[in-house]
Amino acid sequence: MTDDISPTAELLAAAREETEALRAELEETNRGVVALYAELDAQAEQLQRATELKSQFLAYMSHEFRTPVNAIRSIARLLSDEIDGPLTSEQARQVAFIQSTATEFAEMVDDLLDLAKIEAGRVDISPAWFEMVDLFSALRGMFKPVLINPGVTLVFEEPVGLPKLYTDDRKLSQILRNFISNALKFTTQGEVRVSACRQDDHTVRFSVLDTGIGIEPQYHAAVFDDFSQVDSPVQKRLRGTGLGLSLSKQLAGVLGGRVELESALGVGSTFSVILPLHVAPAPPGDAP
Repeated sequence: MTDDISPTAELLAAAREETEALRAELEETNRGVVALYAELDAQAEQLQRATELKSQFLAYMSHEFRTPVNAIRSIARLLSDEIDGPLTSEQARQVAFIQSTATEFAEMVDDLLDLAKIEAGRVDISPAWFEMVDLFSALRGMFKPVLINPGVTLVFEEPVGLPKLYTDDRKLSQILRNFISNALKFTTQGEVRVSACRQDDHTVRFSVLDTGIGIEPQYHAAVFDDFSQVDSPVQKRLRGTGLGLSLSKQLAGVLGGRVELESALGVGSTFSVILPLHVAPAPPGDAP
């Protein structure tokens, strides 16, 4: 009888030892996982703090830059208006260069401030009902003075069958302005066409199509990164901040939408923003 029990006892003892070994190994693994989570939490906290500091720095510097930049633009405007006397052709050329550079700087400052606000979660949206035709009319007026290349035509397609939108029209306008400015900059011949159409029952697509230099597929995702610029001869000749498309992507997200790009080198590009018809629950009183 003792001989029958002895092997069983040995098996039980071996099983207990194996179980204890597995338990010890599991406890050690758990301690490692807990330590790893603690390290990841610490790194995430440091990253969050670094992001906050960066946003604070960008916001502070943007505010500080605005005053001198506006002063430069005002002085350049006074000179170009020849209030203190006529300018020579060379002086007029130099003043025009100062104006264009100061305008580019001012736009960069505004973009930096907007990006800092978005990253800090301090961007407020002010949705309201508005018509597509009114938005396109305002954009047409904004870009009319800057169409200096006779070889490029800016076309706004008449919106057909689109209902009123309930979103922040100023931020939508900012996105489209960035798309249009970018298209005009890199299109030397042909047209830039702005359109809007229903994507489905709940969203609308705004598109800016150009016949410009185009973008190779490997750069499609990168163009929406901060300070990203495509390496091309035209890009090197026409400098930019590299912030406009990144800001557009961020603003689209704030409005509950997304951006898309279709492009081929030498053919042209189509930048689109897809937004919900209603960015938030719409008030019933003004609904179309």
